[in-house]
Formats: sequence, structure tokens, C-alpha cells
Amino acid sequence: MRKVIVVPYDPVWRDAFKQEAIRLTNALDELVSSIHHVGSTSIPGIYAKPIIDILLLVRDLPLLDQRSGAMESLGYEVMGEYGIPGRRYFRRLTEEGIHTHHAHAFLVGSDGAVRHLAFRDYMIAHPDTAQAYSDLKVRLMKAHPSDMEAYINGKDPFIREHEALALAWWRRQDENLSILSG
Repeated sequence: MRKVIVVPYDPVWRDAFKQEAIRLTNALDELVSSIHHVGSTSIPGIYAKPIIDILLLVRDLPLLDQRSGAMESLGYEVMGEYGIPGRRYFRRLTEEGIHTHHAHAFLVGSDGAVRHLAFRDYMIAHPDTAQAYSDLKVRLMKAHPSDMEAYINGKDPFIREHEALALAWWRRQDENLSILSG
């Protein structure tokens, strides 16, 4: 069982993402349309598990599958869809088994890609909602310090509610649509 750890926002996470994005771009080259920092470490000011979540927008998932060795060469474990159709999931762990990076690859313009970007952008644009999410995560960590599944399940209703709001809000933001055109 993984211990639940959330920590205050750390500006170092932005640089860690940028460094990893360069490594991923070099390894995957023409497969990647764009790379985005997503997840709680991308939202300034909120508590997060100290894991860098990366969204890879790719042009061809089967070709990415064929090139999974490139991800392995960067220290990522290839996890396949891992419960989400249309996604390719990769995780990087330390030798001690501590998660450091999660990469989620989706086709450019897919619902999964839009969902990640919308939630991130919505939270950044709505700091009160982001703070409520942060507070929830801290409460859940304290309530379930050694039960990652309970922690995740506890966040689920909040995420579902605000993801729906985020998608409606994000789709109204015309400038965001250009991100998806690849």
C-alpha cells in the first residue's frame, strides 16, 4: 500500500516539468504534437502529491506503442491504457519505488486531452475552487495516510463535479481550441 503524501506547492515543479519535457521531446521527436504540465503540481498554490504529471499530445497512438522503448530508455514503466481507453500511461519511479513522474499520452484533440487541460486551466482561473481542492486533499491525506485508494475515492466526487464545470468553461475559451489543432 502506498502512503498518501501531499505537500505545499513548490515552484521547483515547473522547472522539473520543463526539464522532463525536453527529455521527452528528444526521445519521441515527431510523435509529439505538444507537451503540457497537468495535475496538481501545475496549479500554483495548492497542495499536491510531489509527482510531475505530464500530458503528451501525440498524432498516432499505435506508433507511440511501437516506440515504447524510447520511454523505457528514459526510466519510464510502460503501463498501456491502464484503465482509461485511448490513453497510454507511463510512470517513472525511483529505485525505492517512489513515483516521480506520470506521463499520460492522448491523441491530439481527444476527450482525455481536453479533460486534463480544461481541469488545469479552470483551477488556475478559479483560485477559490483550487483552494477548496487543496483543502480536501489535505483532509483526505490526514484521514487516510496509508490508503491511496480511499484518498483517490475521496477526491472523485469533487473532481467529477468540477471537471464538468471546467469542460463547459474551457470550451467557451476560443483561444484554447488552437492548442488542440496540433
